[in-house]
Amino acid sequence: MQAGWRWLMVVAFSVAVATPKVWGDDWLRFRGPNGSGVSTDKQPLPTEWSDSKNLKWKIELPGPGNSSPIVVGDRVFATCWSGYSDGNGGGRLEDLKRHLVCIDRKTGKTLWDKSLDAVLPEDNFRGMFAENGYATHTPVSDGERVYVFYGKSGVHAYDMDGNQLWDVNVGTELDRRGWGSASSPILFENLVIVTASVENHSIVALDKKTGKKIWEQEADGFGSTWGTPVLVDNGKLTELVIGVPYEFWSLNPKTGKLLWYCDAINSNSMCSSVVAADGVVYAVESGPGGGGGVAVKVGGKGNVTDSHRIWTNRDRSRVGTPVIQDGVMYYISSGIAYAADIKTGEQIYRERLRSSSSSNGNNNDNGNDGERGSRFGGGSRFGGGGGRGGGQDYSSPIIADGKIFYARRNGDVYVLKVGRKFEQLAVNKFESSDGDFSGTPAVSDGELFIRGGKMLYCVTQKDGDTKEVKSEEKAE
Repeated sequence: MQAGWRWLMVVAFSVAVATPKVWGDDWLRFRGPNGSGVSTDKQPLPTEWSDSKNLKWKIELPGPGNSSPIVVGDRVFATCWSGYSDGNGGGRLEDLKRHLVCIDRKTGKTLWDKSLDAVLPEDNFRGMFAENGYATHTPVSDGERVYVFYGKSGVHAYDMDGNQLWDVNVGTELDRRGWGSASSPILFENLVIVTASVENHSIVALDKKTGKKIWEQEADGFGSTWGTPVLVDNGKLTELVIGVPYEFWSLNPKTGKLLWYCDAINSNSMCSSVVAADGVVYAVESGPGGGGGVAVKVGGKGNVTDSHRIWTNRDRSRVGTPVIQDGVMYYISSGIAYAADIKTGEQIYRERLRSSSSSNGNNNDNGNDGERGSRFGGGSRFGGGGGRGGGQDYSSPIIADGKIFYARRNGDVYVLKVGRKFEQLAVNKFESSDGDFSGTPAVSDGELFIRGGKMLYCVTQKDGDTKEVKSEEKAE
């Protein structure tokens, strides 16, 4: 045991179990179905697009954000912030607002925009926090409601018409490092599960209908975690697995109690998310300590390092989460595309991406991975002082229509062929946007939704002229 699971504290409350409605090819959360990044949609997607090609519509949002869009039926949801350092600098922290914007996916027009004043005090927009911003957590939906996490401003539930149903505060601690949090909420049965890393060093489960707290798990390791947990069926029960500094932890999502822990990646911060395939959880991470890749079989009890850890390797990735299909794990770091065999961890290929001409051929970055910090020593609750700088690589690759789609922060969106042989099919760029493309794309019904700062784009092969929609233009 390295990451201090003995600090775990569970507060449990009464819980009644309900089963959420399942929605076909909708993209209901961060990285789609169970956070896998793999679309079940069978519709073809374009390989190439631009401001004048295969672009159905684009809309300017009220402000920027690094969160990803989600798709629920004929509606697209995105979060952003405005009023303070909203991409133009300046403003007062007291004027900070968060927005949940609902967009008609057919027309690109805004159906409704619900804004909330920030709960103060809030972190200042400077240093690494400026890389993260105030709208980084991706919403989640069960098809009937939309749930958003705004950090210190709490968790909020809305119906599909934008009526607020409840709001709950899950912590208000300021981040002494000034990075902010990023983990997105997920759903399990009747629960909304939120990783309040910076805000309270905890994972909190709320009743999705009432907002009532069902359980809360506190631990030092959560304070240095930015990834989103994943749900995994071990054949007997569902596990909630999350990567923390140096370890994986598995919790019972119904109670919050620890099931098992395992030595994982040698890094004192965990920026990417764990991904699951066939009862095994995987991660690739860089950072202080060297980083690396790891695979662990679920279903254990206690310390499973010797019994369930399948392999480790020396591969490294920054902030983005890998994606897996047909026995191959794909990830991108510092402009280099990697593929590894999930059974052995052995590298299949390592190839540099070709950037767009407008990026001047520069695919390198020097993102700072931070300085080495103590694990859980010195009385610190934060589990070390490492960094989460991701250079150009903040979003995660996704797979749809036999292709890998990946956006870099400079706006280059790459299309690779899925397979054990590297093949770059295209690199696309919207010349109309100078925003930060840190959000992970979403896919639904033959449409690709790409977030770039204040702009949201809908890309499709279907015929039709591109429609540009201003943020103040509403659907009738």
